[in-house]
Amino acid sequence: MIPILFLAVAFLAPAHLSAETAPSNSPSNPTTLSEYVKQYYASTPVLAKIAECESHTRQYTDNGKKVYRGSINHYDIGVMQINALYHEKKASLLGMDIYTLSGNLQYAQHLYNAEGTQPWASSEACWGKLAKK
Repeated sequence: MIPILFLAVAFLAPAHLSAETAPSNSPSNPTTLSEYVKQYYASTPVLAKIAECESHTRQYTDNGKKVYRGSINHYDIGVMQINALYHEKKASLLGMDIYTLSGNLQYAQHLYNAEGTQPWASSEACWGKLAKK
């Protein structure tokens, strides 16, 4: 069961969780988004490291009202910085909304299963080191 806190907390900063519905494989009792992402990607921990590097593990801006976008490429969306120009349509066809936490995480897993870490190669200098720890 998803804790009441998880459902009630508005996503105001990287340390808080989104109030949206959690994915079906959602971790149990996370207290921060970072912890949630680490638990979500327990079987593929490199994706949690990528989230740290790509977005500082943020799905929404600090005020929690807008989806977090890349500072270099405004089309990079959410915690996993999924590029909307290249992936929004395909994600939608798969029933995933990259603008939500659950859809962003699910589509990143889909990308990883299909292409490995290649979609995040531009940030490998950051997560490559973290992934080896």
